[in-house]
Amino acid sequence: MDRRDFIRRSLLGAGVGASALAGMPNLAMAQQAKDLSGVLGSTHIPAKAKRVIYLFQSGGPSQLETFDYKPTLDKRHGQELPAEVRGEQVLTGMSAQQSSFPLARSVYDFKQYGESGAWVSELLPHTAKIVDDLCIVRSMHTDAINHDPAITFLQTGFPIAGRPSIGAWVNYGLGSDNPNLPPFIVMVSSNSGGQPLYSRLWGNGFLPSIHQGVQFRGGAEPVLYLNNPQGISTSSRRDLFQHFKKLQDLQYQSWQDQEIQSRVAQYDMAERMQASIPDATDLSDEPDWVFDMYGPDAKKPGTYAANCLLARRLAERNVKFIQLYHQGWDQHDNLPGGIKAQCKKTDQASAALIQDLKQRGLLEDTLVIWGGEFGRTNYSQGKLTETGYGRDHHPGCFTMWMAGAGVKPGVYGETDEFGYNIIKDPVHVHDFQATLLHLMGIDHEQLTYKYQGRRFRLTDVHGHVMKDILS
Repeated sequence: MDRRDFIRRSLLGAGVGASALAGMPNLAMAQQAKDLSGVLGSTHIPAKAKRVIYLFQSGGPSQLETFDYKPTLDKRHGQELPAEVRGEQVLTGMSAQQSSFPLARSVYDFKQYGESGAWVSELLPHTAKIVDDLCIVRSMHTDAINHDPAITFLQTGFPIAGRPSIGAWVNYGLGSDNPNLPPFIVMVSSNSGGQPLYSRLWGNGFLPSIHQGVQFRGGAEPVLYLNNPQGISTSSRRDLFQHFKKLQDLQYQSWQDQEIQSRVAQYDMAERMQASIPDATDLSDEPDWVFDMYGPDAKKPGTYAANCLLARRLAERNVKFIQLYHQGWDQHDNLPGGIKAQCKKTDQASAALIQDLKQRGLLEDTLVIWGGEFGRTNYSQGKLTETGYGRDHHPGCFTMWMAGAGVKPGVYGETDEFGYNIIKDPVHVHDFQATLLHLMGIDHEQLTYKYQGRRFRLTDVHGHVMKDILS
C-alpha cells in the first residue's frame, strides 16, 4: 500500500469519509450522469460543431500529388534542390544517406476547381467535385519527422505516448449526446496496410478509462465480447451485472479509486450497446443509390468506404467523435503507383461522406477532417526517373482539409514555389487542435486535467485558434 492509499483508508476508517459515503446515492449512477454531461457541463462558447468525423490518412499523403500543385517542379525536374531552400531542416535517416536531392515533379495533372480555384490532382476526381465545401489548409507543419511520434503528436498533442487522445479530451469535456452508444468510436480500414497503429492513439492516457475510444471492427461482431456467451441469457447476464455493481460500490467506498466508477459505467454502456449496436452497424437498410455513391467497396464490411458510410450512420445517432484510420500512404518508392491505389480506395467515399451529410442537413453541425501526420519531400528518395520516384517524410509543410460546421470553404496558407517551406499563414499541429476544440465550443486553454501535480491540456502550453478560417 502506498502513502496516498494509506492516508485515504485511514481517514475512511476513522469514520470521517465513511459517514459521508453512507448517505450517498449509487455511485455508479452518479458517475454515469457526470460522464454523459461531461466535466464542463456546458460549452465555454457557442459550439458550431456537435460532432467530429476525422478521416486520418496514416503514413503521410504527398501534398505534391494531391492538393499543392507546384509548376516549378515540372520545370526543374531532376535538378538539385537548392541548399538555401532546404536550409538546416532535419532529415530522416533515409534521406541523410543521400548525396543528392533531385527535385521530382508529379506525374499527375492538376486542374483548378470551384469558386476558390483550388488546384486538385487528377487522382481525386470525386473530391474535386466537392471542393467548394472544403477548407484546404496547405500550410500545416509539425515537430516530428517519423511516423510514430508524428501520429502520436497529432492525435494527443505530445510526441511521446501516454497523453489522452483528441477524442478522449472531447469525451471528457463534453460527454455524450446518446447514452446508448459510446461518444468516441474508432474504425480502422481493413483494405489498407503499412505503418502499424496502436490503440493508445485513441486511448484515454491519464484520463479515466471511460473516455477512451471504442473500436468497431468489420464483420458480424463489430465490438468484441459484446454478445452474450453461448448458454448465457440476457436476463442472467443483467443479474450478474447488478450484483457486480453492488460489489464495485462497496470497493469504491473503501478505496475511492475513480477507475472503479469507470469500470461500472463501461459495463452499463456495454449492456445498452447490446441493443443499439446492431441497429447502428446494420447497413442492409441503406438503399442501393447510397452504396453507389460511396463506391463498390461500401458493401464490404471494414473497408474505408463502408466505414465512411457507417460514420454517417453514427453521426445521425449523435456520436460525438468518430475517428477513421486508413493506412498505407507511406510511399518511399514507387510513389506514383502507391498513391494512385490509395486515392482509388478513399477518394470517392470521402467525397460521398461530405455529400451525404450535406443532403441530410448534418454537415451544418458536423466537422469533417481529412489528413495525415506529415507531408512528403519535393525531392526523390532514391533513384529518380521520368515516371518513377519516391518521397521521404517532410514535417515542414503538408496539406489537410476541413469541412462543415463553422469552417469557411477555400484555400488557406501557402508554400514556396518548391513546395518545401511555408511562406504564408503557418498552422502548427497545436493550432489545428485548438481550432478543433474551439469549433466544439471548448476553450483549449480551459479544458485541463490535473495529473501528478500538474494541469495538462491537449495543446500543452501552445496553440492558437485559426480564426481566419472560421465563418
